[in-house]
Amino acid sequence: MWKKTISLLIIFLTGGMLIFSSISNAATLYTPFTGISATPGETVNYSVELINDSSSILNTTFDMKDLPKDWTYTITSEGHEIEQLSVIGNDSQELTLEVQIPLKIDKGKYKFELIANGDNGRTASLPFLINVTEEGTFKSEFTSEQPNMEGHAEDTFSYQVTLKNRTADEQHYSLSSDAPKGWDVQFKLDDNDITAATLEANSSKDIHVDVTPPENVKADTYKIPIQATTSSTSASTELEAVITGSYSLEFTTPSGKLSTDITAGREKTVTLQVNNTGTAAVRDIKLTGELPPNWEITFEQDTIQKIEAGESANVKATIKADKDAIAGDYVANLTAESSEASEEMTYRISVKTSILWGFVGIFIILAVIGGMYYLFRKYGRR
Repeated sequence: MWKKTISLLIIFLTGGMLIFSSISNAATLYTPFTGISATPGETVNYSVELINDSSSILNTTFDMKDLPKDWTYTITSEGHEIEQLSVIGNDSQELTLEVQIPLKIDKGKYKFELIANGDNGRTASLPFLINVTEEGTFKSEFTSEQPNMEGHAEDTFSYQVTLKNRTADEQHYSLSSDAPKGWDVQFKLDDNDITAATLEANSSKDIHVDVTPPENVKADTYKIPIQATTSSTSASTELEAVITGSYSLEFTTPSGKLSTDITAGREKTVTLQVNNTGTAAVRDIKLTGELPPNWEITFEQDTIQKIEAGESANVKATIKADKDAIAGDYVANLTAESSEASEEMTYRISVKTSILWGFVGIFIILAVIGGMYYLFRKYGRR
């Protein structure tokens, strides 16, 4: 009986030592984020901790289990790609697992494991799950977050488009446009005009596109298709420019006569006319004038609130000449200006002397003649 009890005790103690030995020689792999979402072509990096639970040095090699076809991986530690890693007893070591998802892949959830093979015959595994959120492609993409812009006929429309190379090879893209006749399309990268762009595999670039409409373009909505093309792949997108109209003013008079006459020191009221020769309404048109020194000009209204396309507005202006102005021709530079358009007019003014001075001149002449006659009568007989 005692022999049987002692035998059972020895067996129990031996088993306990084996269990303790297996536990003490175990390794653990740990990362907090084992399940994440990613897109086709994305590279996923995991920071993994290899923990040595034993008191002796642990040497490990690594394998991947159930990694999907065409997926690739690398394991690095402290910047070096590793094949084997050693960890001292009761310590841990950081490593990075980098998993490259291929571009051409189905949407769905993918599971795989990282295996650590210890030199003590023990292994540790760490399961991962990646949820590929969209269907993968092997193509190029040309997109714009703001493909529609609105402006005037004189504006340049600036768009930002993104070219994506979602292939596994470097691509040399030729950039072109099928804009309407007369429209100018320029592609820019880093403020430089370009006609082509090179993109590495699974990369993207933001490209600026400046679109200038032709002169006298009509108010309408215009489509501007653009393309990026290589020998093996291509992509296109469509930009849109909405022309609200053109702005143009003419500054003249109702009769077309751009001159008048005035007497020195007097006032003269003339009628001016502002014509909207554009295709859109012009607002807040300010009238100003630049005249010779000591001349004055006042407008019946110095701001015209609005002139519709094809319509006109008449404004009276009062000009006052310098009282000391001598006879001759003078120039007044008049301006009609708004934030959309402006126009200048050169208005000529002829100054005439006052009639009073004419009478004064005649009086002086008569006085001189009369004086001479008197002197001749008085002294002529002698």
